[in-house]
This record gives sequence, structure tokens and C-alpha cells, in this order.
Amino acid sequence: MSRNVGGAAVNKKQLDPTSSPWAPFGVQLRRSREGQGLTQAQLARKVKYDPSYVSFVELAQRPPSEKFAAKADEVLETGGTLSLMYWQHRHTALVPGFPEYANYESRAAEIRLFEIDVVPGLLQTVEYATALEAGHVRQGSATRGQAEERVNFLTTRQQCLERTSPPLVHAVLDESCIRRPIGGRDVMIAQLLHLEAMAQRPDIAIQVAPFSLGENRPFMRMVFLLTMPDRRVLGYSENEQRGFLDREAEAVLPLVKSYDRLQIEAMNQADSMAMIRSVRRDFEWTSI
Repeated sequence: MSRNVGGAAVNKKQLDPTSSPWAPFGVQLRRSREGQGLTQAQLARKVKYDPSYVSFVELAQRPPSEKFAAKADEVLETGGTLSLMYWQHRHTALVPGFPEYANYESRAAEIRLFEIDVVPGLLQTVEYATALEAGHVRQGSATRGQAEERVNFLTTRQQCLERTSPPLVHAVLDESCIRRPIGGRDVMIAQLLHLEAMAQRPDIAIQVAPFSLGENRPFMRMVFLLTMPDRRVLGYSENEQRGFLDREAEAVLPLVKSYDRLQIEAMNQADSMAMIRSVRRDFEWTSI
């Protein structure tokens, strides 16, 4: 394929995302670069890499480095998409199915979360996430290396909240999320303060589903919903072995309806913040 740029014909090699393990990264890099109106040479200057390196990575003729992925994310304002793709390929510590969800999450226009027992990852502090993973290490369900990988992956996921156009995030937390002590008193106090701060952002809403909902709570498991820029809605849930990403409208529509009901049944944000502050004060006065 060729095109004219300033009167000169330029060959542009088509990229096949199924041609090699690193080809999807190359495809996403090219899309992001062209979306910013940059040539390979211009991107190379901005990320301080040789133009041939950028070309080889785009064509999947060599793997990217972690540093390159992070720098390209910064320059191209991708919200961490390239770093997520790097981590998904290099590391296997994640629940099967979750890396695919995370790839969509990084590009979503709206993220709706419902979680039980633990604060959703996008809203976790590093200390809270580290304490959770330390528990998995003590239980023998993860190695120290895997725990570290998961925390690093989480901080990469959270970059989507700092994009130029961040997603709208609506999180409904079961009351157990804010009462279950993770990491001890100081970690919980900091986590609850973080929730209070995040709720001040115009693009984030946080509600609590109180224990008093009982059997009327619409979900008995964690459920995440992603609205993509093309308005497709994807659903994600997990069991202890793997995650499941639903793309079919017939499967996702009942989840959307249940989430809408959950938002109505849960406490409004003002009352939710009052409960979170009350629980935080309890932790401040309690020795765990």
C-alpha cells in the first residue's frame, strides 16, 4: 500500500495483529502514533529512541522494552494502554481472562464497578494493594514475585484515570469493602481517606451498598461494566480460577439493568461518604 505525503509516495506496510505475539502491541503503537499525527521519526525524537527501533517495534520485528512502552504511553497520552499490553505479554501472574478485560478498561469511556469484600483495584492505594497481595503470599496462592507483578500491574491500570479525557467511573462498594480490615489500622485509614478524595473528582462517583439491603442486593458477586467509545458495553466477572469477559448484548443487558437497580438501591454519594468517614473514625480510635 502507498500514499502521497507532500507529493512523495510513501510505502506503508500493513500490520497483521495475529502475525506474532508482539504484533498487537505494534498495531496499537501505530494507531496511537497516527492518532497524534506523528511520524515514526517524530515519535522517536520525543521518546528518545532511534527511529529504527520504533519501526522495528511497530512491525513486531523486535519486542518493546518496559521503558519504551511507558515513555510511549506518556508521549501519546494513551492512558497506559501500551504498558498494559507489555505487562500482559511479559507476565503471567494475573487471573486468566483479566488481562483482556484490563486492555478494554484502559480505553473505556465509562467504567461501572461493583465489588464485595475489597475496594475495587482502580480505587486502591498502593499500600492496600500490597497488603492484599501479601495475604496471598502467606496463604501460598502467590509467590512474592507474582505479588509484586500484580501491584505493578495495578498501578499501570490506574493510569487510565489520569488520561487527558479520563473515563467516567461509578463504583458501588458493598459495605464489607469499607469495614473489612486490610493491612491494619493505618492502611485502612489511608484507604478510606483516598476514597473520600477520589469522590471529590467530577469524573468519579462512589456509593455504598449497605448490609441492610440483605437479599435485595442485585449482585452476589463482583461485576464490572465497561462502556467503550463506540457505546458497546462489556461485562466482566470472576470466580477464584478465572475471569469472564462478556461481549454479547444478550448476556450484558441483564447486568446493566441490575446495575441500574443497584445504583438506586445503594446509598447516595453524600450518605455514602458520611458512612465512609464514620468507619474511618472508628479505625482511628481502634487498635487492630
